[in-house]
Amino acid sequence: MPNAADNPAETAAILTGLIRDVPDFPKPGILFKDITPLLESPDGFRTCIAALGERVRAHGVTALVAIESRGFIFGAPLATYLGLPLIVVRKPGKLPRRTESVSYQLEYGEDRLEVHADAIVAGSRYAIIDDVLATGGTAEAVATLIARLGGIVACAAFPIELAFLAGRARLSAPVESLVVFG
Repeated sequence: MPNAADNPAETAAILTGLIRDVPDFPKPGILFKDITPLLESPDGFRTCIAALGERVRAHGVTALVAIESRGFIFGAPLATYLGLPLIVVRKPGKLPRRTESVSYQLEYGEDRLEVHADAIVAGSRYAIIDDVLATGGTAEAVATLIARLGGIVACAAFPIELAFLAGRARLSAPVESLVVFG
């Protein structure tokens, strides 16, 4: 597969071909975007990481902040590609050192995320990494956490964006997405 990282339209076409629609999952009326075919394609996944990496690189970040759990799938190879540290944001009780946490609203309730309190360096520039930008609530919560610890959110990056859910509007940092669904 040719390196499509330099051509956004070609990258989007390759990745779109590797994202499967699954109707009525996880409940009726939802059209789920399944990334497992993308993950099963070494060339497609490599294209995704290279394209996302070049977009993130343009923001001059000093580290990546990946959101549990699917953000880890993209964050780890992206950190390796860019030669940058990877900081993980997890559900409560999963990190062994002192943490800073943030609560955020879900469609039906509240959730909480944590990061090691010493992982975010004041004044450093961070990219938030996750698999899909949907409503933006989780990424917004992580941005709040980074800012509270003195970090700067330079960008947020996602292989997939569900534009009809308007998550981009909740983020004050630039958003990079490779495939945008209406």
